[in-house]
Formats: sequence, structure tokens, C-alpha cells
Amino acid sequence: MYESRCGVLCNSCERKEGVHCKGCINMEKPFWGGECKVKSCCESKKLNHCGECDEFPCDMLSNMGKDQGYDPSVKIEQCKKWSLE
Repeated sequence: MYESRCGVLCNSCERKEGVHCKGCINMEKPFWGGECKVKSCCESKKLNHCGECDEFPCDMLSNMGKDQGYDPSVKIEQCKKWSLE
């Protein structure tokens, strides 16, 4: 079962409770109040997560979080797993 649009494992996130995040699939907007372009893209295409997209992995997902020091390959691999379920 998928937990996010981008491949983040929300149920394992240590920050989830501290920032009152319910996971993007359960929230209209991300916990930070801005816009998540990956979430918006998936929802506009009526996809559960990026792994279901014909353009997967796109540049947006492949670069998501890099500027903050995160490795997007972890999320990409998770989306691949979800797409096989």
C-alpha cells in the first residue's frame, strides 16, 4: 500500500508527529502549507503515486529534495516497488 505520492514512507517518518503530518494522500496541502508539485502532478493525472506515471521517473521526482541534501533515488525505488504491487 502506498503512503505518499513521491515514494516517501510516511508511516516510518520520524518527523511525522512533530509537524502534524498525516501524509500527503490524506491532506489537501503539505504540512508546510505550500505546494508540493509532485503531489499536484500525481493528483492532476489521477495517479496514486509517481510509479504509475508514463513519465516515471521524471526530472521533477529525480531532483526532488536534492537541494536539501536528500537522495531522490530512495523515493524512486519505493515507487517502483509500489507499482509492482
